[in-house]
Amino acid sequence: MVYGLGESMRYLEDFQPGEVIELGSCTIGEEEILDFARRYDPQPFHVDPERAQASIYGGLIASGWQTCGLFMRLAVDGVIGDSSSMGSPGLDNLRWLLPVRPGDTLRGRYTVLEVTPSRSRPDRGILKFRGELFNQRDELTLSLEGVGFFGRRPE
Repeated sequence: MVYGLGESMRYLEDFQPGEVIELGSCTIGEEEILDFARRYDPQPFHVDPERAQASIYGGLIASGWQTCGLFMRLAVDGVIGDSSSMGSPGLDNLRWLLPVRPGDTLRGRYTVLEVTPSRSRPDRGILKFRGELFNQRDELTLSLEGVGFFGRRPE
């Protein structure tokens, strides 16, 4: 069965531990970095190219929170949007491993770690996953683990 792009609804039972889903990619520009950081994370290395040049990063970098948002967008487009997702209680082990810079192209990966039907609520279950973003040099820039609630296939 093919999932994504509205072709089919994906339920908890359709995910398998060890399954790897490639999420596609996106390129981030300088204006996107500046706009986001001015609103949500106005540290000098995110909002001021001159001060960023003098920082330990040697240039402008995206906020880690923005890279989380980029991962989320890729995850919705590649997995969650055409599924029975019921939200998430949160993330664990969030790591920003390398700076994301203007012009970087980020590729996402979603790896299913565990799939557990709920004992108390038979209409749903829990999916544990690892999320990753790689830059155009195939270097890991973001890693996280998360939990999602997904509906089970109606009988």
